[in-house]
Amino acid sequence: MATQTNNKYRLTSMEEPTDEMLQALMEDVAQAARISSAKAEAEKRRRLSEVAHTIATRRSGRKHALND
Repeated sequence: MATQTNNKYRLTSMEEPTDEMLQALMEDVAQAARISSAKAEAEKRRRLSEVAHTIATRRSGRKHALND
């Protein structure tokens, strides 16, 4: 989520950023980190759920095979 300030200023710029520009850049980075972290957490939960389901299915299949 790049703000106007972020689009206007690049770290390779020859001019020094203002405090406001630095603050806006830091806020953009923090927001991107929060979004990335939330996506990673959601993917981790999805994968754990998938593994738990696979384990439960295999255990259920073994119980049926032992009872036959």
